[in-house]
Amino acid sequence: MNWISALYDLYEKNENHAGDFQEITYGKSRKIVVLLPIYHSTVKAQIEVTISNGGDFLRAKILDKTDALTLIPVTELSATRAADPSVPHALMDNLTYLAGDYDNSVMVEPNKKGITQKYRFRFDDFIDQLSRWCNSKYAHPKALAVFKYLQKERLATDLMAVNVLQRDDNGKISSKIKIQNIPQIDCFVRFRVETAGQTPDLSDITGSYSPMLWCDKTLQKSHIDYISSNTGKDKALCYLTGQYVERSVKHPKKIRNEADGAKLFSSNDNDGFTYRGRFSNNTEAFSIGSEVSQKVHNALKWIIRKQGYTRDGLCIVTWESELKPHIVFHENPVGIIFGGNDDDNPFYDDRISHSDTNFISAKEFNNALCGYRTKLSNTSNMFILSLDAATLGRLALTYANSLSTSSYLDNIIYWHESCCWLHDKSYDVDNRFSFEGMASLQDIAKALYGTEQNKQLILKTNSDGKAPMLLAVFQRLTPCITERRRIPADMVRLAVTRASTPLSFEDYNWRKILAVACSLVKKQKLERFGEVWTMSLEKDCKDRSYLYGRLLAVADVLEESTHERDEKRQTNAMRYMNTFSQRPFRTWQIIAEHLNPYLAKKTKGTQVFYKNLLNEIHDMFICEQFADDSNLDGLYLLGFYSQRKNLRVKSNNDTENDSKNSENGGTNNE
Repeated sequence: MNWISALYDLYEKNENHAGDFQEITYGKSRKIVVLLPIYHSTVKAQIEVTISNGGDFLRAKILDKTDALTLIPVTELSATRAADPSVPHALMDNLTYLAGDYDNSVMVEPNKKGITQKYRFRFDDFIDQLSRWCNSKYAHPKALAVFKYLQKERLATDLMAVNVLQRDDNGKISSKIKIQNIPQIDCFVRFRVETAGQTPDLSDITGSYSPMLWCDKTLQKSHIDYISSNTGKDKALCYLTGQYVERSVKHPKKIRNEADGAKLFSSNDNDGFTYRGRFSNNTEAFSIGSEVSQKVHNALKWIIRKQGYTRDGLCIVTWESELKPHIVFHENPVGIIFGGNDDDNPFYDDRISHSDTNFISAKEFNNALCGYRTKLSNTSNMFILSLDAATLGRLALTYANSLSTSSYLDNIIYWHESCCWLHDKSYDVDNRFSFEGMASLQDIAKALYGTEQNKQLILKTNSDGKAPMLLAVFQRLTPCITERRRIPADMVRLAVTRASTPLSFEDYNWRKILAVACSLVKKQKLERFGEVWTMSLEKDCKDRSYLYGRLLAVADVLEESTHERDEKRQTNAMRYMNTFSQRPFRTWQIIAEHLNPYLAKKTKGTQVFYKNLLNEIHDMFICEQFADDSNLDGLYLLGFYSQRKNLRVKSNNDTENDSKNSENGGTNNE
């Protein structure tokens, strides 16, 4: 099933929920989502006007931003209008369309040519369009009430009378005052219709008793039936359904958010070179039915707002064919188990307290995915879409894939197993959550391309608010997770280079970069050479890079152990790490010479322990490889990390005991 068919199927399965407002909460954040009925759209309203069923003004109020989302009936042309003033919406719109007294109520400055803009034609077009609906057999009483009220041409006057719109010194509506950052002369108005002598049944907010026009499903059906009765004149072959239906000329926008003007489908360039030389007209190039187009776009809008990941220009969405709870491929194990991993919208809340150790093991992660697998049907499928807009008007589908949910889960498990390393995830100032697996794609992007700002790794954004490097990481690594493609070699090299410069970062940021680098190196070794590496110290490994990494770790831990408790001075091993990775033989001579003063500060037993350990590592080298001064590969980071961790987990008492055994002729395997 291709992605368009998948979205169409998604809408068909959930069409009974069209028009229902659903509140979704992530931690402390809250948002409202709605699956749009066909011939409907959403806007942010600033003013709410309440009228009677007879068309009389009752009251009005200014809306809060949290209550601004409004579902409105539209036409195919008005849903895609930009600067075209000749296409009003069907029932609710901006003041310039609704207020017959607008021109007399607003002081409009002349343009550069000295011409003062008049808006009466907008009102006339709106009333003419609404009258055709109200005079048809599909008329709805609430639409008729709005029509009766607007015919009185008193909207602007009534709003000023109740101080919803503020006057200037001339008694006109002031253009300098804003509502929700919108000039009040351009505000969007929505309506409530209350029936005299009838108490609204608030338990049925979607029925005919609801005074809220944006929630009334009977009104929605009335509009859909009316529009559908006037369609079918321009029939063409729909490439999706294979039927001859009315072809869509204008496809919807507002796909990623309410302010998004970019479109997925567009063929309005009749004079350029969009299809010239290949087709005689745009119908031959691409044809999709109007109703089908709306259902596909409405399903995409809904699923993005419901469970999409949108950040710094990136929009990626995944869903399961039956809309069951699913695993998000781009998260780390903590985010997968708890259902999210966005630092700006904390999801942890009380659920984080399930673990006293603040640690997610690979076994616990796999058990969670196995438990999820048991809830799936044999026909369950996963769909993945990634969207990006290179320009303000053109939206690109940068990645699309569909696969069985079982394969999807297997690929996620393989990704985290093949990249398995110990990572730290900060979830507040004083706490960290450690996990085994792979970091999220967002954290990988920060590790590879982030710069430190206020002691945090931040991805740079351009003037459009996009983070190009975040987009690049998602586009390049998504197939590595979902399709098991190889890790790009340049990303591995960059990670190793960044991890080799610890002085460029705060210590906790460098540790994150180091863990990501180790994960990528480990996966690359597995994919290219079939080598399996773990976090445990490989004491029998004779690889030159791995051994040099172990030497560097011993030097680092030895010197650091002589520091005072609050001393933050960097060790020589850290200072020389970058040079060491490029010229290990010569640099090691310098580091080794600097170790003597620190050895002198240790007890005799500890001195013997470290000397024996260094000698043991030296003896593992092949002579000509030790003297080789060429660059180390990324494997040196694995040796460094594993040896460093091995030394740090040993208590001081254990170290002393081991060294005493060594003095007495015992064998010290450390």
